[in-house]
Amino acid sequence: MKNKNVAAILAFFGGFIGLHRFYLGQIGLGVVYALLFVTGISVILGILDGIIFLTMHQQVFDAKYNRKYDYLKRQSDTDFQRPAGRRTMDSTRYRNQRTPRNRTTPVRPVTRASRRVRNNPFKLAGIKKFREYDIEAAIEDFQQALKIDPNDLTIHFNLACAYSQTENAEKAFEHISRAVEMGFNDFAKIDSHDALAFMRIQPQWEEFRANGYTLRKQLTSPKENLLDNDLLLEQLKKLNELKEKGLITEKEFIEQKTKLTRQ
Repeated sequence: MKNKNVAAILAFFGGFIGLHRFYLGQIGLGVVYALLFVTGISVILGILDGIIFLTMHQQVFDAKYNRKYDYLKRQSDTDFQRPAGRRTMDSTRYRNQRTPRNRTTPVRPVTRASRRVRNNPFKLAGIKKFREYDIEAAIEDFQQALKIDPNDLTIHFNLACAYSQTENAEKAFEHISRAVEMGFNDFAKIDSHDALAFMRIQPQWEEFRANGYTLRKQLTSPKENLLDNDLLLEQLKKLNELKEKGLITEKEFIEQKTKLTRQ
């Protein structure tokens, strides 16, 4: 696990040669910083990086630099689906141990969800690229997958995770909202999923959560039917009688009626 305080110290005292980038596993950036040392630019960049690390929220730091250490350990809790028919050696060995050899193992039925995954190659490609931390490419594949099946709520959830990883909060909120409106109801996953950490530290998060994890405004209760108010009906009736008797003009009738109905 990478420590953001250690990264900040390395950035302040060794950022001019990219020590903090090497520490975070960003070898390419580390080499660039080292090459920029002769220009003095890497000194300024190192100081800026140190400040950013110190002020960065821990969840955001972990989401960006500790995913390979922590996120993969929680793959069993993630919503990303495994390719159909794929089995690991451990699961096969365990199944063989607990299933008598003289009993036929039942064939797993082909469900609508599994059929949809197999028929959407972009979804599978997006999941694979996300697991390999190629987030931008994963987003492109998920967008293509939506063109094939725009009503697949898991694609929207996966897109929200990907956009949150790239710190695009607006898109992350949009796709979580769509997933929930389509029936996604595992709100505990939204509250705890590592890939959504950046989204949860946004200022609009609590309002979004209170609104049922959706951007759609809650419908207000309908106003009371004014015609059900007996007192109002009686007042309108008397007002109409005054107009018919010529005691008030049409203009005065309209003005008084408007005042009554606005109360």
